[in-house]
Amino acid sequence: MEQTIKSGVYKLLEKVGDQVNFFLSFVRHLLRKGFEWNEFLRQCFIIGYKSFPLIAVTGFILGFVLTLQSLPTLKDFGAASYVPGMVSVSVVREIGPVIIALISAGKIASSIGAELGSMKVTEQISAMEVSSADPIQYLVVTRILACTFMIPLLTLMADAISLFGGFVGSNLDNKVSLHLYFNKAFNALAFSDLFPGVIKTVFFGFAIGFIGCYHGYHSNRGTESVGHAANSAVVSASLWIIILDGIAVQLTNIFAYN
Repeated sequence: MEQTIKSGVYKLLEKVGDQVNFFLSFVRHLLRKGFEWNEFLRQCFIIGYKSFPLIAVTGFILGFVLTLQSLPTLKDFGAASYVPGMVSVSVVREIGPVIIALISAGKIASSIGAELGSMKVTEQISAMEVSSADPIQYLVVTRILACTFMIPLLTLMADAISLFGGFVGSNLDNKVSLHLYFNKAFNALAFSDLFPGVIKTVFFGFAIGFIGCYHGYHSNRGTESVGHAANSAVVSASLWIIILDGIAVQLTNIFAYN
């Protein structure tokens, strides 16, 4: 039993050390000259544009369902007019960033892990190293920065679509004009609601890109490691998103809402 615990602790410390080394390697290559702008823009297109339909559907359903679930209860208290403000604050502060980040982790982290894992298994990364190309600079830095840049933009788009989904949900029973609905929704929001929600999505995006690249870049057990890398990337990224969100909520309560 004691030997098993020691072995588990050693493996955990080894993984932590590998991730720290990978992060330091990312920082060193980030500060080097010769940034791969073409690959960065291509990854922004793949991560942002090709993920937008999924994010848009998720955002619409999020606002639609949240409105349908809360409207009957608020009607009982005579507070149906507060639905637009409740939906906007809930989505922008917490639900939107977290749900969109988890959806992105499932789509983006898995695809990055599988892509880099297949390149590792087929020795394409080794071929880049032999040909004096820098795989960290070309494959890792561009993908991490693209995730860091695009996840906040996707979240903002999803928040806006969520408000429209809430408008559609409100009009199933009541007739509310688009102008009145969005006027109430935006009047309920403050800068202290929007800013923390956007800032934490930057860290969510970095976590998604970093973990996807790490698991894909370190896959080395044959063809089965590609699936293992994709699965590990999704699980680890989702866990880190929840941890980062807990930290962000505490910091926001201390510095923004007080």
